[in-house]
Amino acid sequence: MNIILFDDKNIRPNLLPLTFTRPVAEIRVGILTIAEKWQKFTGQPVSYLTQPYLQKKYSCSAELTANIYINGAVCPNADLLKSLKKLKADKALFKNNVLLAFHGNEQVFETLSDFYNYSNAIPKNFDGEVTIIQEVWEIFTRNGQQIKADFDLITKGRKSCPVTDPHSVVYAPENVFLEEGVKLRAVVLNAESGPIYLGKNCEVQEGAVIRGAFALGEGSILNMGAKMRGDITIGPFCKVGGEISNSVIFGYSNKSHDGFLGNSVLGEWVNLGADTNTSNMKNNYADVKLWNYAKGGMKNTGLQFCGSIMGDHTKCGINTMLNTGTVTGVSANVFGAGYPRNFIPSFTWGGSPSLETYQLPKFFESASRAMERRFLVLDEIEKSILSNVYEQTKEYRTWEKI
Repeated sequence: MNIILFDDKNIRPNLLPLTFTRPVAEIRVGILTIAEKWQKFTGQPVSYLTQPYLQKKYSCSAELTANIYINGAVCPNADLLKSLKKLKADKALFKNNVLLAFHGNEQVFETLSDFYNYSNAIPKNFDGEVTIIQEVWEIFTRNGQQIKADFDLITKGRKSCPVTDPHSVVYAPENVFLEEGVKLRAVVLNAESGPIYLGKNCEVQEGAVIRGAFALGEGSILNMGAKMRGDITIGPFCKVGGEISNSVIFGYSNKSHDGFLGNSVLGEWVNLGADTNTSNMKNNYADVKLWNYAKGGMKNTGLQFCGSIMGDHTKCGINTMLNTGTVTGVSANVFGAGYPRNFIPSFTWGGSPSLETYQLPKFFESASRAMERRFLVLDEIEKSILSNVYEQTKEYRTWEKI
């Protein structure tokens, strides 16, 4: 199979602002991104059929035979993979009216529009269970389940590096896996309620308490005294501290200081200033509503617990208070007294009470500095993507029209 992960036209808008800067399959849920899950499951590389402005970074590698187009929001499992191997050319696999996969064989699509305009596919129903990430909040509600699935996938047939520190306490050690180079001192690892995975060369500092399910990505640091309350994923090269519950941080992001983050998703290159706090439950215990880009308004999550969704490159100043169900776009810089609004558009500068536009040259300067600290470069492809997002999101910066 030549696996091509496509952006579902009905799902992608519901996953904004996270999908402004990445294909759907690059969303991290569990230990791995969805694309990494498919690579691990199949043992084969994957490519992407995504938005035109993302395609330079996330290329599509169609071949002359056995092209299998898989929905980028679908997490793999053994039953689904079995069905895909049996899928014949021009057959399309569906689950509850969601297109899971299409066997294109020699069919090569140049764009998503071409893919969706193809009319010769023969539908077939998939009867098994499948996890499809269709809403932003499902990234954290499905995270514990996906950590367990990824843990089994990654660690099968392998032996964990030992916990050698005599001052650390481990409960249910059979559910704990350390990759090479992990450093930990005087920590508590409680994997009784879910697995704990510590990635290559990560560090867990003194006094940290971790309850599974939990994943810490390669090169990430968990600071002294951190309290991890379960169903948490911290991606690669992050610095994290304080108190976190049921949240996903994609990678290269910082929440280094005290403050609470709950039932939330942070993209890449996000930085939360000291004592930033996220409310994850309303005082009246009502269901939380979130800004939804597809609807152009608030959408009921059906959840009592829902914190914040933050796009890539967003920063919060010290003591920022984020209300229940806050959605922040890409490249916002949020600061100021009081609670900012529940929907903060991309390239916003400020908070309560006033907002202005975070102009591209100023943003590029700051983003370049942030990336240089991790020995990475904000190259022309990244600038092009972010410039495109800037133009796409102008309509939400209503003050520009005054």
